[in-house]
Amino acid sequence: MSPQVPAEIVDFLTRQIGATKTITTHISVVLLGPTRVFKLKRPVRLPYLDFSTPARRLDMCARELALNSRFAPALYLGVRRVTRESDGALALDGAGTFLDAVVEMRRFPDDALFDEMARDGRLTKDMIARLARHVALAHDAAAPDFSQGGAAAMRAIVDSMEASLRQSPPAPMAAVAAHLACLRQTLDGHAALLDARRAGGKVRPCHGDLNLRNICLYDGEPTPFDGIEFSDAISTIDVLYDIAFLLMDLWRADLRDHANVAFNRYLDARAEDEAEGLALLPFFMSLRATIRAHVEASQGHAETARVFFDLSRDLLAPSRGRIVAIGGFSGSGKSTVTAALAPRLAPAPGARVFNSDRIRKSLFGAAPTQRLPPEAYAPEVSARVYREMFDAAARVAKAGWPVIVDAVFDRPVDRAEIEKAACAAGIGFDGVWLDVDLAQRRKRVAERVNDVSDATADIVDTQATKDTGQIYWTRVDASGDVATIALRLPLSA
Repeated sequence: MSPQVPAEIVDFLTRQIGATKTITTHISVVLLGPTRVFKLKRPVRLPYLDFSTPARRLDMCARELALNSRFAPALYLGVRRVTRESDGALALDGAGTFLDAVVEMRRFPDDALFDEMARDGRLTKDMIARLARHVALAHDAAAPDFSQGGAAAMRAIVDSMEASLRQSPPAPMAAVAAHLACLRQTLDGHAALLDARRAGGKVRPCHGDLNLRNICLYDGEPTPFDGIEFSDAISTIDVLYDIAFLLMDLWRADLRDHANVAFNRYLDARAEDEAEGLALLPFFMSLRATIRAHVEASQGHAETARVFFDLSRDLLAPSRGRIVAIGGFSGSGKSTVTAALAPRLAPAPGARVFNSDRIRKSLFGAAPTQRLPPEAYAPEVSARVYREMFDAAARVAKAGWPVIVDAVFDRPVDRAEIEKAACAAGIGFDGVWLDVDLAQRRKRVAERVNDVSDATADIVDTQATKDTGQIYWTRVDASGDVATIALRLPLSA
């Protein structure tokens, strides 16, 4: 039988916060009170962690606080010491003999977990966008670690998975063995890239367990919690491997639009070029799903385990670089069509989207919905926006990932340049122009709220007088439901 936290300590801490609920896992005991939470570590020693002594548990509590304060500073309050005083009574942070340690947290509402919100249809794309930016900032703030990660670390994970999957297979062993062989083959093909990313500082202290069960909405803000403190091998990883857990879990929950939003907003917020790392994402997401398949199988959840296992195989599908350009005047539905199309371009979580409005806001250090002054739309600024957008799109597509470029494209020179960029990268290209009459474009623009575009009705009227030249792209009537239009776009195979 696994070692237990002494009942005396559990009872004492229960009284301290008026705990009404206790959650026990194989490594923790969590006491939930009306406003506070105490989290204890069970005195266990496992192959991947050691909580066997009070001193080790105190150290791990301190590590848990330090890690999670980066992601959830409002939730984590501190580490408390349980002591036995001279009169034999237990105390918190007393002067007596140290017995155990506990992490103190604020309690969030029971219905605030993202996995529950996803099941209930309450998880919005805005929440996911804010979460992705939060994680990106935490990753950028973390110092690189050159002693962890790389191809060797990923091989160790796959080796460990093989041993675990043989003990608790989520599918027939022949299928498991075939999948492991695919993972190893993919890993071997990316070994040099994994090592290069470690050398380039992309391996950093991360959350390590960034799935929907470990994210909540606290005071209106998406908040990851319960990161992995007990193993640097699990939490000090490639930053894309960290975000891959969230992307995989959203995809598994059939929230594919949300997954694509998380993918794009995370990359938008990163302070570095991500193009070279995207080739790793199918492998990272597949490995995350494989791990979840094992966990579910080991807990006796055969049906859920098979869902994750099947997903893990699907996620290894190879990617193919291509550029799809979506053009049209303001109000024609470009961004809505793009958002509907992006998750449907393989592989998961869909296309990398480059939007001229977002790039312009980024150049000026402005928030996406912050309005820019007129000088931000000067011809020389627009030329720079389009140049940077085309360069980024070509880099990502050349690296083997699908790209959608969302911009007005009313000038023949811009349409020619994006086609030229695709040709130079040696990848496929589709150009789509959305046609909508002036009255409907004006109506759509007038109805926008907190939109990334600064377009007004006056701008819509001005655009209507422009000479676009001959448009040779596929022209689509976008006067109907634009999300439905996205599903019917005649894109090349």
